[in-house]
Amino acid sequence: MDDKALFLKFWEKEGSATRKVIARIPEGSTYKPDPKSRTAREIAWLIVREEHVLADGLAKGVLEWEEVPPPATMKEILAAYDRLHENLLKRLQAVGTARWEGKIPFMYGGQQIMNETGSDNAWGFLLDIIHHRGQLSTYLRPMGSTVPQIYGPSADEP
Repeated sequence: MDDKALFLKFWEKEGSATRKVIARIPEGSTYKPDPKSRTAREIAWLIVREEHVLADGLAKGVLEWEEVPPPATMKEILAAYDRLHENLLKRLQAVGTARWEGKIPFMYGGQQIMNETGSDNAWGFLLDIIHHRGQLSTYLRPMGSTVPQIYGPSADEP
């Protein structure tokens, strides 16, 4: 299995677990464990944005991070995740070898902050999404929700 096929295998697997966690965030919650932390809604939106920026960036040949305020409700964020994620696997599959293996600049605020291969960017985004999903999973119980199975049973689900 080549690198891109391996990535797509993990992307698909991790996406369903990520959706389960986002879906458990209670509507209207403003919980955050520390004043410096983001709310669960903000983190969920960050995940949606990361998926969007990765797919667009690999298609265009440049990743451009732009701060976009989150929608007002979790329902809207989950709907955006579902809409985006549904076509994302096809978009990632369509990325050619030259783009996957070639350097793709990552821009933030008009400044290039990285210039890694498409593969390195993709894996980096996936790992960051998994990291933020882990943050969200620790928010769920304090918000009055339950933690879904991610890599196996949770204390809330056998």
